[in-house]
Amino acid sequence: MLEIANRIGTLKILIVYASFGDGHRQAALALKQSFSAIGVGQIMLLDLLAESHPRLNEFSRFFYMKSYSLWPQVYGWMYDATRSMKPNSLFSHWLHSIGAVTLRRLIDRERPDAVVHTFPLLVLPSISRKGLPRIPMYNVVTDFDLHMRWVHPKVDKYYVATEDLRDELARTGIPIARIAATGIPLRFASAPSRPAAATAERFGLDPSRPTVLVMAGAYGVLSGVRELCRRLADSQGAQIALVCGRNRALETAMRHEFGAEGCGVRVFGYIERIDELMGLSACIVTKPGGLTLSEAMLAGLPMFLYRPLPGQERNNARYLAAKGAAVVCKTPRELAASIAGLLGNPSQRHQMQAAIGALRKEGAADRIALDIVQDLPVI
Repeated sequence: MLEIANRIGTLKILIVYASFGDGHRQAALALKQSFSAIGVGQIMLLDLLAESHPRLNEFSRFFYMKSYSLWPQVYGWMYDATRSMKPNSLFSHWLHSIGAVTLRRLIDRERPDAVVHTFPLLVLPSISRKGLPRIPMYNVVTDFDLHMRWVHPKVDKYYVATEDLRDELARTGIPIARIAATGIPLRFASAPSRPAAATAERFGLDPSRPTVLVMAGAYGVLSGVRELCRRLADSQGAQIALVCGRNRALETAMRHEFGAEGCGVRVFGYIERIDELMGLSACIVTKPGGLTLSEAMLAGLPMFLYRPLPGQERNNARYLAAKGAAVVCKTPRELAASIAGLLGNPSQRHQMQAAIGALRKEGAADRIALDIVQDLPVI
């Protein structure tokens, strides 16, 4: 055992992520924490596109952010048009060559024992063909929807959100033994306990009133949030906890809009311990990014998904709605009515929580980290 522990302590793990939204980065950080907890000696995080092509990265981030308000159909068309891309296609070869020089230099210098992806920029196979010793490669899929950009014959193992996604991936020809339905890695390994009244008061919330948690996204891109909060605050005596993420302009505007005492809306910026606020809430309104949805599921929160963006978020929303774990709404009026219906109907809430419980997976990051370490041939 001591020999194995010593060997684990010498391992180097490289985690490749991207800074679109916040989910890919948060998944990478969760994995880093789990690898560290089992004694892995060195864990390196690499935002490959930002490091290799900073201007392309900034343009891609700009396009991603603006897709919510200016051209969502264009983003959705691009996603759907490439959803069935083949690993051996010219487009796939080009896509997975971005950042090759940067990755090759890092691997030559650091010699990692494994590469883990929380974003599908699969450069390693293209540089491995050029004289680099083979390095085990693992993909952690961060959505409930399968895009073939994640799929490559050189991937040693895949970690996915659900058994349904595992089976879909297996139908592409990947042996099911190389796919594990672990859930998406999260900052918090287990469901939050119901916080005490003092916790509610620390957030400025009334513990006697139901709380609707509205997540505008890490960068505050949920559309129509002002009208949405106004309607929600008028329904069923609920109080609103609005989290604006890192969008300071939105936070300032919402504090000015809802700053009056008694208006029923509490405004927050980015919250590191979002599990505490989730533990206080009766339900959540959010854009359907894979990581936020998984955090809400871990907390057992009924989910209301507002105007999901075409692409992976719309497909995430459709999947969870079909499972009975979420409600998809298109207008503020529809959303307010749906939440009022839930708050006034304990039976509906229990049904949604049961559906969430059937999908929920705890400890994903720990399970993935341990499985990768055990999968490496040297252990």
